[in-house]
Amino acid sequence: MSRTFLLVAGGTGGHLFPAEALAGVLVARGHKVALVTDGRALGYGVAFSSDAIHTVPSATFGSKHPAALARSAWRIVSGLTQSARLIRRLKPAVVVGFGGYPSLPPVLAAQLLGVPTAVHEQNAVLGRANRALAARATRVATGFTRISKAADNLRTKMIPIGNPIRAAVRELAATPYAAPTEGEIRLVVFGGSQGARVMSEVVPAAVARLSPAIRSRLTVIHQARAEDRDLAVSTYEKAGVRADVAPFFTDLPVRIAAAHLVVSRAGASTVAELGAIGRPAILVPLPGSLDQDQFANGSAFADAGGGTVVRQSDLTSEKLSGMLMELFDNPHILAAQAASAKTFGTLDAADRLADLVEEIAGAETRTKT
Repeated sequence: MSRTFLLVAGGTGGHLFPAEALAGVLVARGHKVALVTDGRALGYGVAFSSDAIHTVPSATFGSKHPAALARSAWRIVSGLTQSARLIRRLKPAVVVGFGGYPSLPPVLAAQLLGVPTAVHEQNAVLGRANRALAARATRVATGFTRISKAADNLRTKMIPIGNPIRAAVRELAATPYAAPTEGEIRLVVFGGSQGARVMSEVVPAAVARLSPAIRSRLTVIHQARAEDRDLAVSTYEKAGVRADVAPFFTDLPVRIAAAHLVVSRAGASTVAELGAIGRPAILVPLPGSLDQDQFANGSAFADAGGGTVVRQSDLTSEKLSGMLMELFDNPHILAAQAASAKTFGTLDAADRLADLVEEIAGAETRTKT
C-alpha cells in the first residue's frame, strides 16, 4: 500500500544525508516522499525533486535580548502555521524528524494535529530539537546504541537502528582496504559539510613537517572552505606535496574509499560513513557545542578501534605531524584500524528505519479502521 511520508531535517549534511537515505528506500518501496528543510539544503544537491522540497520559517533562541526572542518566537509560530497547512495538504501517514532547529515547527505541528511522528537522532547525544519532540513522538530511532541526554521515560520508545547511509556510500562498502606499505599514501581531509578553518591551518602545516620520504609518497585530498583554500594550497606547494584542494567534492565518498587515512570532524554522518566503508581516521570534534555531540560520536568510533580523537584545543601541527608519522611508518596499525572501523558501520540502517516508519503507518491505519 503506497503512502506519503514527510521527512523533516535541518539544512546540514548531518541531518539531510540520513533523510535522503531513508527517502531512497521508501521511494523504492513505492511510497511518496516529501522533505521540509531550510534554504541551506539547496547547496547539497539533495536527491529530492524540486516540487517535493518545502521550506518553512524557524529559528533558535540563541539570544536573550527581548527583540531577538520576539522575532524567534514569531518565526516559530509562523513555521507552525505553514507546517500545519502543508501537513493538511499532503496528508502524510508519518512525519519523520531528523533534528536541527528547522525540524521543530513541522514535527510539532504534526503532533498537535494527531499525525504519528518519529524522530531519528544521529548523534550519541540526544539533540535539543529532538529532546523537545521526543516525548510526543511515537518512536525515537537512534544512530548509536548508547545515547546521553535522553530522559528515562523515553527509553521504552527508543530503538537503536544505526545511521542511514546514502546509496552512494553503501555501494562503496565492499571496497577493500590496502595498507600503504609502499608507493602512494592517500590522505583525505575535510571539516564536515560546513567546512573547518582549523583543518586548513593545522593539517597542511603538519604535512609540511613530515619526513621528505613520506612527503614524496603523499597525495592529499583536502576539502577546504573557499576563503581558506589559498592558505592550504600554498602550504602544500611549499612542502612539495601533491594536493587537490577544493571547497566541495561531490564524490567525497569515493575519495574516502580510496584513502589510507582520513582527518575530519566527527559528525554523525561522517563516522557512520567511515564505518560503512571501513577507513581509519583522526577525528577532531567540533568544539563549543553545548552537548559535545561530536566528541561523543568520535569517542564511540575510537572505542571501537577505528582511530583516534583529538580535541581541537590540543591539535597543533607538531602533534598531528607526529601522529601521521607514527601511522605512515606503521601501516599495520592503519590496517587494524580500518578493520575495526568496518565493525562500526551499519549498512542496513535505512532499511530498518523504513521498516519502522512503515510499521508506525500500519499501526495508525489499523487504529483508524
